[in-house]
Amino acid sequence: MAEGLAAAGHGVTAVTGYPHYPQWRRQGPFRLFSHERRHGVTVRRRWHYVPRAHSALHRLLYEITLTAGGLTAIGARRRPDAVVGVVPSLSGGVIAAVAAMVYRRPLVLVFQDLMGRAAEQSGYAGGSRVARTLSRFELALARRADAVGIITPGFRQYLEAGGVAPERIHRVRNWHLGAPSNQERAETRRALGWPEDAFICLHAGNMGHKQGLSNLVEAARLLPGGPVRIVLAGDGNERERLEREAANVPGGRIAFLGPRAPGAYEAMLAAADVLLVNQLPAVSDMALPSKLTSYFAAGRPVVAAVAAESEAAHEVTLAGAGIVVPAGEPAQLADVLVSLHREPGKAETFGEAGRAYAMRALSRDAALAEYEAMIRSAIGRTP
Repeated sequence: MAEGLAAAGHGVTAVTGYPHYPQWRRQGPFRLFSHERRHGVTVRRRWHYVPRAHSALHRLLYEITLTAGGLTAIGARRRPDAVVGVVPSLSGGVIAAVAAMVYRRPLVLVFQDLMGRAAEQSGYAGGSRVARTLSRFELALARRADAVGIITPGFRQYLEAGGVAPERIHRVRNWHLGAPSNQERAETRRALGWPEDAFICLHAGNMGHKQGLSNLVEAARLLPGGPVRIVLAGDGNERERLEREAANVPGGRIAFLGPRAPGAYEAMLAAADVLLVNQLPAVSDMALPSKLTSYFAAGRPVVAAVAAESEAAHEVTLAGAGIVVPAGEPAQLADVLVSLHREPGKAETFGEAGRAYAMRALSRDAALAEYEAMIRSAIGRTP
């Protein structure tokens, strides 16, 4: 978003931490702070704690250190026309709100996830105890904002019920990230070690708690002998546990790959036969998986093992890009994967629909235009 706005001619400064996700390990040398210029954006980074274990306490320490560091990056500098905060993390909203007060400029908040709902639905240790407090806090921030961006319509009801004026809520979309790949599909499959006759069902991205990926391990265990295989690509704090669970799955029905760089990531998606989304049954309106934008653009059928009322289910259905199966039902998931292998025409239809949806609704230019219009509306609303 920052680079896109800078390319459109705006001056943009980003206040952030250091890369650490999805591995939840700090990448690069230790530094308390750094400044850099990146594709037209001035980037100010500050040190913060990166938790290896995930609980309410560890998340709190993460947010506190992100906030404390980020606040040191605002001060008596040239006043911006607007301040934009991205949630999560909650610190992004707090830093932006403080900066907006310091500079006496309009505040824009973009909600990628609902943190109160996330604490309630994700099942982290201690999460239920802090869900109500988080909800009150994030809604208080949203009510202060001159404009609030939501990446899915399902967030609107929660925000309006929390007192956010409906006219200040704007739908903004995530878009497909990464450079296109020129690799041929067969070449990519050979490089990844996928047999030509294997039917690869790929989950790409974070291997964290809310993804509930034990469901995929169990689905792999239930697959009949044959070409259908499940592959988990990426990293996260649950990966080692999942690999231990999968150690006794027979016949090479499940495999793991590391993260892929832009370009190679898109090539990997396009080389798969089915793309998987999986969430815990309790996850409903807290988030829309960002991987769906890349999945649709890849032109492969999507199978979403998610709650029927979830934002992921709504988006897959809206795009006509695949099949939604109940979360936490590995036998049903295994049956659907086998059925798509047996019906290649059906799979191809889903893939084409997803790609058409991505081109129609999820282009970078269209999304950036939505962000710019939202920010301009906030500037125009403020005296």
